Amino acid sequence: MSAHSATTATTAAGADTAAVELAIGGMTCASCAARIEKKLNRMDGVEATVNYATEKAKVTYLGADVSVEDLIATVEATGYTARPPAPPASTASPGSNGTATAGAGAESEDDGLTSLRQRLITAVLLAVPVIAMAMVPALQFDYWQWLSLTLTAPVVVYAAWPFHRAAWTNAKHGAATMDTLISVGTSAAFLWSLWALFFGTAGMVGMTHPFELTIARSDGAGNIYLEAAAGVTAFILAGRYFEARSKRKAGAALKALMELGAKEVTVLRDGVETTIPTAALQVGDRFLVRPGEKIATDGTVVEGASAVDASMLTGESVPVEVTTGDTVTGA
Repeated sequence: MSAHSATTATTAAGADTAAVELAIGGMTCASCAARIEKKLNRMDGVEATVNYATEKAKVTYLGADVSVEDLIATVEATGYTARPPAPPASTASPGSNGTATAGAGAESEDDGLTSLRQRLITAVLLAVPVIAMAMVPALQFDYWQWLSLTLTAPVVVYAAWPFHRAAWTNAKHGAATMDTLISVGTSAAFLWSLWALFFGTAGMVGMTHPFELTIARSDGAGNIYLEAAAGVTAFILAGRYFEARSKRKAGAALKALMELGAKEVTVLRDGVETTIPTAALQVGDRFLVRPGEKIATDGTVVEGASAVDASMLTGESVPVEVTTGDTVTGA
């Protein structure tokens, strides 16, 4: 939901116990998920697990003492965002079927990926010449260092802005993450280079920056590290972009797989057939599976016999005969 899907809420077993699945936004590493999980578990009557890969938090809580709004407020107080559960399909407006909510989540993911791609392209296009001039003395013409500063500034300020923003948010909550390391490292390299250019000797005409594999003693005032600030930013952004794109593709595949499952089921209550959403099934319900229909959930055959497609579990395409007392697996 980080990469970010619609959330669902279900009533768990127990008189006052409820469970909710929240979509979490703003996480950039596994330590972020650990912080949110730790914060939620500190609440009375709350047990939470946060998955960084799926960007979701599964929370079990005491409905009498804690509300979903309290859970969301706790996540936001940690410096991240959380989306409340979507209303059940049965209460949605006619013809919507939750499409609006799902569409909003997909649009948010697209916007995030587009922004990340734009920052990556900017960083790569500007960082390549900066690194080339720093590593190849033949390219170091008069005032080349000032051109490097001009090219590096947008990389550190614009392209690396998500790192600075996340680092500042974490700092306000007394925490440090990988974004803190990136932000501090690139900012230090850039600010030192500014000092060396304006107040040191690095800004002098004809200054060269030879490529050396050994450590040489110097006063530091003639050295700039703009290529480090630009290169690290571009490298980390590339990793973030490909990670986000892979997560989006994997999430889309999982959603497509989930869409293959049964959406509605015909239950038998007091001898009357009633069609309800699959999510509304309760333990002990008896439901009817007609020829050609998908089995809504795992259960035991209490009446009748049929041939069931169990290829998802067995890998065999031949239908399996089931009869009263046999266990079946939901699609």
